[in-house]
Amino acid sequence: MALHIQDKEADRLLRHFARARRVTLTEAVKLAVLEAEEARRQRDNATEDKLESVLAQIRAARGSRPYRAEDDKAFMDEMWGEDD
Repeated sequence: MALHIQDKEADRLLRHFARARRVTLTEAVKLAVLEAEEARRQRDNATEDKLESVLAQIRAARGSRPYRAEDDKAFMDEMWGEDD
């Protein structure tokens, strides 16, 4: 399957990437995609970790009380320094 790159900057970047890693252009495309996917996965995991931290704070503040949406709003307002 052929891949025709018509953008000069994309061609230059790909060739630079391939030279730096001492691989063919085909291998450079594969590596670039794999590296981009891995970076995305790491960002997603970091975001999930941050969200889990906020959820843990919410759970801790709520304690054993049953869930009520009003409690979360009050907690979030307090956390962000907002008063309604």
